[in-house]
Amino acid sequence: MTDFEKWDDRYRKKWCNKGQLQRLVVLGVLTAEDYENITGEEYGQ
Repeated sequence: MTDFEKWDDRYRKKWCNKGQLQRLVVLGVLTAEDYENITGEEYGQ
């Protein structure tokens, strides 16, 4: 399971929120494109 798949699953189950996903982008775990694919919203810091 990739990081994207793991966090996409967690977001869909409401086990994490958009703020946490944004932090993962800052930390380099996810890309801005991953964030947009998971949330359906544009990434903006």
